[in-house]
Amino acid sequence: MADLDARSIRDDEIPVIDIDGLILGDRRDKLTVAEALDDACRNVGFFYVKNHRIPQTVIDGAQMAMRDFFALPLEAKMDIDIAKLQRHRGYVPLGGLYAGPTAEVDFQEGYEVSLELGDEDPDYLAGNIMYGPNVWPAALPSFRPAVYGYFERVLDLGHFLFRAFAMALDLPEDFFEDNIDKPMAQLRLIYYPSRQGPIEPKRIGIGPHTDYECFTILWQDDAGGLQVGHRAGDWVEAPPIPGTFVVNIGDMMMRWTNGRFVSTPHRVIKTARAIRCRSSSAPTTGRWCARCRAVPARAIPRATRRPTAAYGPRA
Repeated sequence: MADLDARSIRDDEIPVIDIDGLILGDRRDKLTVAEALDDACRNVGFFYVKNHRIPQTVIDGAQMAMRDFFALPLEAKMDIDIAKLQRHRGYVPLGGLYAGPTAEVDFQEGYEVSLELGDEDPDYLAGNIMYGPNVWPAALPSFRPAVYGYFERVLDLGHFLFRAFAMALDLPEDFFEDNIDKPMAQLRLIYYPSRQGPIEPKRIGIGPHTDYECFTILWQDDAGGLQVGHRAGDWVEAPPIPGTFVVNIGDMMMRWTNGRFVSTPHRVIKTARAIRCRSSSAPTTGRWCARCRAVPARAIPRATRRPTAAYGPRA
């Protein structure tokens, strides 16, 4: 188990940032939050947010819906198998997810939800697998309002964070808005089943990886298991903290900021028999993707500024 171990975090390693001023404060309050986020994004790539304004009742409702869904018989879940639908919506069975093309499959099940769009949406009709209508389990009529209601709240939080990131980069507060008016945001509900015996180091909950999107907003239940790669070369626990979400920077935001913000490797160790549920979205979980080119050079501190963009534009 040694290669699965992680040490406990110090208070200064993954900061807990109060974003109350970002949501309700004046310009000075927002800048104070933006400065704290900037420091975390440059040095860690991970942080917690508190006072996020997502009611605990909304989180609890989504968690209950999640548990109800994953408790369904396999055949009921396979009716909306994501592989059958060939779109980023629906159920992902055990063995259907992996951290990288050469990695072992992860020990998890998932359920994916994205922006709700009708079947007349032009991007959906053009064959874009990230757009279109969601699918919902017929056996659980309460699942859709609980889960999509939660997703909408996380989307709102994501927009606030984008505005803070813009201020952190010394850009207009609405700099990112015209790129995220129709976000490829994705909510992934993740379930780690109970299992017997020792954990195989090559098949843990989720293997080491970085996220490809702009950022991820993660809710954890009290079982925990998230570990973050430290620059010193070891792994650091990122335990659940009541009343918070974990946010981590993804590869696209690292590219978008020309390397100023860092995308940090992380993994999930499922070491006990307990069942774990979590939601991640980029923006629980939600994943934000958008048209992307490096931000203007003025957003990069002169001492660390690259003479040219480190990355070419992405359409």
